[in-house]
Amino acid sequence: MNFNSLLKKLMNKPGSKTIAKKRLQFALLTDKLEIKNDTLADLQRDLVDVISRYFEIDKQSMKIDIQRSEEHSALIFNTPIIAAHRRREIPAT
Repeated sequence: MNFNSLLKKLMNKPGSKTIAKKRLQFALLTDKLEIKNDTLADLQRDLVDVISRYFEIDKQSMKIDIQRSEEHSALIFNTPIIAAHRRREIPAT
């Protein structure tokens, strides 16, 4: 083991191979998650249908987005909630 290898282990820094592998994984993930605007519009419509069962939301102010980092992707759905719908009690039989 040479001095540089020892220093990298001690400093716990990933080597260029590890960094290159992570970048490739991220590139593949990004390609895999390319989502068309039509798909996002359909998803937004479906989310609104479900969320509207439980909450009154401001449909004009909502936003949907996909954020990516090197390790993760996240679906961000942001909408103001105006009120919660009260659930009807079902009588016990």
